[in-house]
Amino acid sequence: MKTAQEWFDEYAISHQNKTNQLVHYICVPLIFFSVIGLLMSIPTSLLENTFRLYNPLIENWAVVIGIVISFFYLRLGFWYFLNMLFVILLCIVGNFWLGNTTNLLYTSIIIFVLAWVGQFWGHKVEGKKPSFAKDLQFLLIGPLWVIQKLRRK
Repeated sequence: MKTAQEWFDEYAISHQNKTNQLVHYICVPLIFFSVIGLLMSIPTSLLENTFRLYNPLIENWAVVIGIVISFFYLRLGFWYFLNMLFVILLCIVGNFWLGNTTNLLYTSIIIFVLAWVGQFWGHKVEGKKPSFAKDLQFLLIGPLWVIQKLRRK
């Protein structure tokens, strides 16, 4: 498996343009947030019947998928894992709140579509294909790359 730095270096190749980077700083977190919202919109009766916790913050598909993808981040390094665990938990809480104030499914779809339009526009400006066209694992690297880039600023 590649190291985190190898992933970041490869990801950075198609993210050199400042406009595209700015678009990514906005759209990647929105896409991640909306995917968590979409996962939280999936009916949870199977999870409720299996675990019987009856806590919507724990018994939802975003938590299940979050646990699975956390192993990817843990393999990159403990601090990357902690960063993304915090982001996942923040997204779950934010989407829980959003779901109590609006229709979570429709809102997540709108955010998802608009953010992807922004992403593709950013890559048009960049003149390079998105990294995930080469390897789908870059969909998991993108949020971590944004965190690392913003932390350095």
